Amino acid sequence: MENETTLAELIHRGGIFKNVEGSSPEEIYDNFSKMIDLPYGMTSEQLYNALCTREKVLSTAVGNGIALPHARAPIVKEEQDQKICVLYLKNSLDMNAPDEKLVNVMFVLLTHNTQIHLKVLTSLAGLFRKAVFRKALESQADEAELLNLIRELD
Repeated sequence: MENETTLAELIHRGGIFKNVEGSSPEEIYDNFSKMIDLPYGMTSEQLYNALCTREKVLSTAVGNGIALPHARAPIVKEEQDQKICVLYLKNSLDMNAPDEKLVNVMFVLLTHNTQIHLKVLTSLAGLFRKAVFRKALESQADEAELLNLIRELD
């Protein structure tokens, strides 16, 4: 990725959020947008609106209990503000996933350009295909465990 910012670094910047509450994507995004440390100049309302607007276009659920919420256009202005936040949901959510499985983990992507966004999606898709990574997500792996696994599988 740009200037060798790795997936592990982006997740470290974003952090892990456990037991995120909500009975709809909108409720999850509302709660999450108030928990996250936002870049200078961004409000929780802007983040919430960007995530909801994208979700209305097409579900961000990708299967295997995973969703990839993100804005339709780059939402952060500076490269150093990019991050991926991992949200373990308190209750599984029906988000019309292609495999019809309920979502229990979200990777919220906050990127500053389309090229990085696509590289992140490609890298995550590769990890999601690996059973050991999906199993770690199912067990709600903490940050250290998740980052070690990403480095190992990369």
